Amino acid sequence: MKNYRIEIKWAIIFIVIGLLWMVFEKAMGWHSENIDKHPLYTNLFGILAILIYFLALRDKRKNFYDGLITWRQGFVSGILVTVIITLLTPLSLYITHEVISPEYFSNIIEYSVENNRMNRNDAEALFGLTSYMIQGTSWALVMGVVTSAIVAWIIRTKKE
Repeated sequence: MKNYRIEIKWAIIFIVIGLLWMVFEKAMGWHSENIDKHPLYTNLFGILAILIYFLALRDKRKNFYDGLITWRQGFVSGILVTVIITLLTPLSLYITHEVISPEYFSNIIEYSVENNRMNRNDAEALFGLTSYMIQGTSWALVMGVVTSAIVAWIIRTKKE
């Protein structure tokens, strides 16, 4: 467990920053009156996500590998961060949609139907907690693996 302290720390930081981002989105009205802007602006979190992975792998390189890290070591570390984030994603989504922004689903369903983006049945099937937990968990896993591979390549300091 001691060997994975850095990955656990950064996965928790990722989840906390993700929850703070949801508070920010709600404050910006992207879950209510400005919901039309949500699909575009929510993607800005990706910049923070990449930065967190970069900081996590840099921390691992500096404080565990004494400043020298291969791509493989960085990638494995990133995968561990990803697995922990993926495991915590359902809890994070529950907090987001039950505590931070419980009106989000009803707002996005109404917006989608009123703007002819989809019919009510499809909107209700897509925009619900269970659906978001499946989508969010899958997205966390896929994007975490991709981000880990890229960031590990950037921060590597020695050839394998």
